[in-house]
Amino acid sequence: MGSDTMSSGNPIIRIEGLSKTFQGVSGDISALEDISLEIREGEIFGIIGMSGAGKSTLVRCMNFLEKPTKGKVWFNGRDLSQLTKKELYQIRRSIGMIFQQFNLLMQRTVAGNVCFPLEIAGVDKKAAAKRAEELLTLVGISDRADSYPSQLSGGQRQRVAIARALATNPRVLLCDEATSALDPSTTRGVLTLLRDINRRLGITIVVITHQMKVIEEICSRVAILDSSHIAEVGSVEDIFTRPKTSAARRLVFPEDPSMGKLSGTRCCRIVFNGNSALEPVIAEMVLEFRQVVNILFADMKNIDGKAFGHIVIQLPDSGMVADRMMEYVRSKGLTAEEVEGYV
Repeated sequence: MGSDTMSSGNPIIRIEGLSKTFQGVSGDISALEDISLEIREGEIFGIIGMSGAGKSTLVRCMNFLEKPTKGKVWFNGRDLSQLTKKELYQIRRSIGMIFQQFNLLMQRTVAGNVCFPLEIAGVDKKAAAKRAEELLTLVGISDRADSYPSQLSGGQRQRVAIARALATNPRVLLCDEATSALDPSTTRGVLTLLRDINRRLGITIVVITHQMKVIEEICSRVAILDSSHIAEVGSVEDIFTRPKTSAARRLVFPEDPSMGKLSGTRCCRIVFNGNSALEPVIAEMVLEFRQVVNILFADMKNIDGKAFGHIVIQLPDSGMVADRMMEYVRSKGLTAEEVEGYV
């Protein structure tokens, strides 16, 4: 599930006890509370949460665009709070950023946008132009070098933004809701590009999003933010198959308010893990026990060429039969767990 890139295992970003408070009109507002996290070199790491969970604040703390109220942030072993302004600027050159609204300079051409961070860094024009040409080829829009952002589609603009973020050879790329303004087809193209960049260049990528499909598509590990705290951290596959917190469950499978009518019954969530997703396990279980089940929710998806999915069924009223059905499913090598919130 997600990226298959093998990271070195060494943390390139380490966050310890981080809190961030903003001053509001009616008092302090806590955006982040006691965040501790490690992002390993070479991985694609996802941070997901609903609007207002603190995702964008966290990503801005990673490069000290926002200074934490408490706690520490290390980049490649260096404590960012101990650096001079000049040293912090050098670190930020190693951390590229792309945003939901692209943040391109509208008066500059595509090539001019990619050259801009190189000009700030003092790279001569000829070398900058060559680097821009290489990067525009990498992101697949070398034919639009002389165009202006207003002449591009949303997907093309984001590709320019990615090229610009790569201009200074960063070790980490921070993507803050980078696909939220794009349609599904364009989103897939941008995610495929990011995965390719990770594999070819070895750049660590941090994906900030509120969309579980984005996490499932390219990430290897994920942290779930909920109300300014980290609710859960783990591999994408583990959290998809065995979410431990209510915040994770809300993201993995949505609730349907119409299911409230089925009060008093038990429900089972069955996870298909890629090897058995196409086997008729539910049909075989119905035949085995001669008891019908009610399907409340089902979702299937193709992730890295494998079929993954989960299904929530309403179990029979007989507790003994319901227990045996769950054991039957587990005997097939699948995850089966009783779930609340559906009935």
